[in-house]
Amino acid sequence: MAADETRNSDDLITVTVLSDPTRRRVYTAVSRAAGPVSRDQVATMLGLPRSTAAFHLERLADVGLLTVEFRRLSGRTGPGSGRPAKVYVRPDSELSVSVPPRLYEVAGEIMAEAIARAVGDDVPVRDALRDAALRTGQRLAGTSADLDDALEQAGLEPMADGDDTVLGTCPFHRLARQNPAVVCELNHAMLCGMAEAVGDDPRRVHLDAGSGACCIRVTATP
Repeated sequence: MAADETRNSDDLITVTVLSDPTRRRVYTAVSRAAGPVSRDQVATMLGLPRSTAAFHLERLADVGLLTVEFRRLSGRTGPGSGRPAKVYVRPDSELSVSVPPRLYEVAGEIMAEAIARAVGDDVPVRDALRDAALRTGQRLAGTSADLDDALEQAGLEPMADGDDTVLGTCPFHRLARQNPAVVCELNHAMLCGMAEAVGDDPRRVHLDAGSGACCIRVTATP
């Protein structure tokens, strides 16, 4: 998940495909259908020429917003049943786009893991939350070269503030405004995990509410 920023950018490009109103109607029609639908079925549902329906269906499939399957719509099998028709269905995968990048999905994963551990293993919630955030930070860092690189890859926009580093965006901005004590501590633990993963000293990572656009300051020395 160290490539979250790249994924967000790719998702943004994908979502722009839906800016065309006819294509958006085609996507909605397929999404609401009871099962996979063919080009002819979409054309009939929306009153479009078959060629127009086919064009938009293929464009949606090209960017992953629809999945292509091949089925015999007649229900017959064996010789004489005809060639399978190309049909379209919405995949189970989902897209999430945020500008600037946010990591709300990551926060949800951390909290779910922490709650499960607190309930299942009778661990204090605060400890479970910190442990989950640390592990997530280690995973986020991936194969980053150093902490600055890990922060950049996560979309946190690290920038210099004297000898220190502050963040240009808060990964949990909306959540932090509602519950700053919990969310900022979670954020701090996550970034400490990122530091550990790249062999940096997590003691460089500090909570500092007045730094940058986030509550984190990474000092030059511990």
